[in-house]
Amino acid sequence: MAQLSARQIALAALRRWRTERRFADLIISRLLAQRGLTTASNRAFALELFYGVLRNLTLLDFWIGCVRASRLDLDLRDILRLGFYQLFFLKTAQHAAVYETVELAPKRQRAVINGMLRTAARQQDELLKRAEAQPLFVRTSHPQFLVERWQQHFGAKAAGELCRWNNEPPRVYGRVNRLKFDRENFLRRYPESRPLAHSSHFVEFHTFPTKALNLGHCYVQDPSTVIACQLLDPQPGERILDACAAPGGKTAYIAELMKNRGLIVACDRDQERVHILEENVARLGIGIVQCFHRDWTRGVIPKSISVNGPFDRMLIDAPCSNTGVMRRRVDVRWRVRPEDLTRMPDQQFEIVCSAISLLKPNGVLVYSTCSLEPEENEQLVERLLNEFPRIQFLQKTYSLPFRDHFDGAFAARLINTG
Repeated sequence: MAQLSARQIALAALRRWRTERRFADLIISRLLAQRGLTTASNRAFALELFYGVLRNLTLLDFWIGCVRASRLDLDLRDILRLGFYQLFFLKTAQHAAVYETVELAPKRQRAVINGMLRTAARQQDELLKRAEAQPLFVRTSHPQFLVERWQQHFGAKAAGELCRWNNEPPRVYGRVNRLKFDRENFLRRYPESRPLAHSSHFVEFHTFPTKALNLGHCYVQDPSTVIACQLLDPQPGERILDACAAPGGKTAYIAELMKNRGLIVACDRDQERVHILEENVARLGIGIVQCFHRDWTRGVIPKSISVNGPFDRMLIDAPCSNTGVMRRRVDVRWRVRPEDLTRMPDQQFEIVCSAISLLKPNGVLVYSTCSLEPEENEQLVERLLNEFPRIQFLQKTYSLPFRDHFDGAFAARLINTG
């Protein structure tokens, strides 16, 4: 199979993402595996181009429209997006950005691309000023309806900070697996890591920690993900249900808090993700987890799961709109729709209603999401309290990117007084 350049891989990924509607991470990782680049720098450049264009689609299309207002073929637009991204964001030398981008196009389109990119380069200062006068959703390339929601919920300043946060490359954090290492020993073994001041279980990496991850010495996850587990407060020897567990970061942390003693029943609705969950648990050296394929919105609870109950504590980290993790999941902003904020809460409610029957009296339920939307968080909890009089609210906690400088997350702690 012929070797492709970084720009060619980025272009192929953009077209697949636009036409196949698969997740961006899956598309680019498969392309890199299939048509692998020979150097780490070329791989990094392909990723930068692909994710950079996705983060800035609206703004790039605004500039393209300023240069040529007439309708453009979608394949041609993808090429122009790559060229404009190199000129305006990467500050690539004009001759290189223009020449290499033109080379991506069929011969019949090269004159158009060449002319538009050279015009954009000449008018760069003017185009930047025109962009500054655009609304926030254009300047930061977010869906208008989301920006307006955030402005209403958090205020204009916080909404602007949130949009800017989403457009920055995510940092790589690792939770030290304290079943194998304490953080001090981990830092000595992996001197390329550095401690986080306010997250004692976490370190930050400047490059992906492949060796430490493969050896089960750490698990790559954002510090915001553990607030739900800390609110759950699992104890050694207890029986815990992790209802929506894959890929297993929270499951593993719960096991660590339990000192690897007791039982965790970990479920997920996606069979492939259950296999990933099993692999992660095994690599981290956890021996108290039983994994099951389970869609809580369908059918009766199988005996293989219910026989392990009733459970002392239950974590329902529900599928959600993911609006709190847009920095990390770059294409989420282009997938979420206004109607999702009606559809998802109904699904979340159904999951809780099914699983809650396995919670013992005085048992603790933690409901969590990585959403910033009240329909999926506070309003969902209020709906549960109205539906189940025996369930009482104890406390809630948030991680807000513009305040805490980690991913967004929500968790509520409830108790079954029945």
